[in-house]
Amino acid sequence: MSIRGVEFDEGAYDRANEAYFDESFGSGGRVFDARLLRAPISLLKSRVPIVLSESDCVADAVREMQSQHRGVVLISEDGSRQSRLTGIFTERDVLLRVVERGRNLDRLSLGEVMVRDPEALPQDAPLAWALNKMSVGGFRHVPAVDGHGRPVFVVSVKDVVEFLVEAFPREVLNLPPEFGRQRYRERDGA
Repeated sequence: MSIRGVEFDEGAYDRANEAYFDESFGSGGRVFDARLLRAPISLLKSRVPIVLSESDCVADAVREMQSQHRGVVLISEDGSRQSRLTGIFTERDVLLRVVERGRNLDRLSLGEVMVRDPEALPQDAPLAWALNKMSVGGFRHVPAVDGHGRPVFVVSVKDVVEFLVEAFPREVLNLPPEFGRQRYRERDGA
């Protein structure tokens, strides 16, 4: 079996799925294939990042985030993907560094409120490293950069979840509509 070009043992997949439906299997389920964690983050579905400069105003960044349905803007030296990553500005920053302090979005530059020199990963880093950054650092977005530190894409929690759902579609997508809901209800008058 291949998920976005990464090969996995299909026999193990089938055996695990058969065991999943075998009542004697107990409380376990399909075995998580650790090779998923070694898959490069470049395999995740990602979009070209929004990249602005430090001198751009926060209002412009927020408008871009809203129009493109994104939670993050990357900041580079000249506001393009062709220069080095210098900062990151997220929806969390809007709430904690701008709105909470009552600041004017039109008069505030990204350079004043962005996180400088954000933690980033090489674009070919394993998924485990992105998960580590998200878990240990508490990040919902991790920039991926090329060998020169230029922004290539952003790994979001949503990207990781979609990748895992794609890897385990039967276990995730075939659930009943509501957790804990009784399976069989008695019908009145039946």
